[in-house]
Amino acid sequence: MAKPRLLPREEALRLGPPQWRHACHVLLYAPCPDRLFGKIPLRFAVLMQMRFDGRLGFPGGFVDPQDASLEDGLNRELREELGPGVSFLRVTERDHVSAHASETVVAHFYAKRISLEELRTIEDRATHAKDHGLEAMGLVRVPLYTLRDGVGGLPAFLSNTFISCARDQLVHALETFDLVPREHLQKAVAVAQKRL
Repeated sequence: MAKPRLLPREEALRLGPPQWRHACHVLLYAPCPDRLFGKIPLRFAVLMQMRFDGRLGFPGGFVDPQDASLEDGLNRELREELGPGVSFLRVTERDHVSAHASETVVAHFYAKRISLEELRTIEDRATHAKDHGLEAMGLVRVPLYTLRDGVGGLPAFLSNTFISCARDQLVHALETFDLVPREHLQKAVAVAQKRL
């Protein structure tokens, strides 16, 4: 399978049916002042989910023909996968980060900063979502730290199996939004690549 190719949003939008389908996913994150074991600063809480196929990915899914826009499709998918906890949330075109085309799917990636209280509400209510236990097996926070052994935390997390380009999207977002210091991120990626 060919590596997904990065496209500008405008070019990605020109790819349409019947050959192409669009999927939209979002990284939700919030500043987090908490410390692991009272010592390790967490800095941010970043949500991903365990999918029905055992892979990690971001909440979202395919845009349906009846959706008025990519963002309408994404917001519909968020309600289905995350439930009543996202009633306050509206992902917009301004939150669009990237688009990747591979084979017959254009994967649009978004990132949205929310408050820690809002993120916790999403986590608390996700089990009431229509797709919980079906398409979405549960939410997980990404550990943005590296433990003293050099493997635990983010390096181990990045060693998991991700759907499509979700790992690359995660790493790109962590760097772009300065959620992990660049040097720490580069080390975590290098350790994870050795483990894959």
